[in-house]
Amino acid sequence: VNLRAVTSWVGIARLFAVVLSCITFSLVASTGDFGGPYGTWCMFTWCFCFAVTLLVLFLELLEIYPKLPLSWDDFTSAFSMLAVLMVFTSSVVFPATFISSPCSGSKCARQAVATTISFLCFLAYALEVGLTRAKPGDISSFLSTVPGLLKVFETYVACLIFCLLDTYSSEAGLQWCVAVYSICFIITLLIIIFTIGRCLSYMPCPLEKVLVGYNALALVMYLTATVLWPLYSFKEGGRPASCSRGCRWDKNLGVTFLTIFNLIAYLVDLVYSTRMVFI
Repeated sequence: VNLRAVTSWVGIARLFAVVLSCITFSLVASTGDFGGPYGTWCMFTWCFCFAVTLLVLFLELLEIYPKLPLSWDDFTSAFSMLAVLMVFTSSVVFPATFISSPCSGSKCARQAVATTISFLCFLAYALEVGLTRAKPGDISSFLSTVPGLLKVFETYVACLIFCLLDTYSSEAGLQWCVAVYSICFIITLLIIIFTIGRCLSYMPCPLEKVLVGYNALALVMYLTATVLWPLYSFKEGGRPASCSRGCRWDKNLGVTFLTIFNLIAYLVDLVYSTRMVFI
């Protein structure tokens, strides 16, 4: 039994994450108000993070993880970064969707407490990412470095973009944007999967330079999408008066901001990757 799995700072952060996520989904379940796509997503997030973190603690406590055919450090780094993004999104989406104003009654109080604990859970996962992130000059797993963590961020943001792509017209510019989101998502996801599966070392090419080239290409592609998506999506002008919450105009605006976020992420990724490879 490896007691450091639960007594180290990383282990303590994971224990807090397990407890906080369990309390969160228990409180939300007691309200019975988690229906619809947004409620289902939030409940899935808390349950998924609880189950995987508990599994990670169990495997490290019994020292079973070295027998698994994967890079354990890459897996835990990628999961903790993913959990940060998922829990943060749920901590914002849940109160915005289910807590009404004015807020009163025991049900509303439980929803407010669940939101607060969810934010604390987000901080616990953020602490784990900070503790396990590779410091400059360290020889560590790729997904614990800044470029590796950014790969998880880029993939997650692309998933959010796909969720907002309700319908889009046959405009060539919009089709190009969707192609950009899809191509970059698939390639970045494959990089994460191959890294965790220890498959990248078998590639017959200088992988580090290939990643730098890919980041540069993805940056240029997202730059075009950043220009073309709002240009074609908002040709009709401002927000229609008949547009309720979650209408097509709002979703297009969300895609615009998420595209900018990923553009910045690929820019930072390119800078860090270039420094790691050439400097």
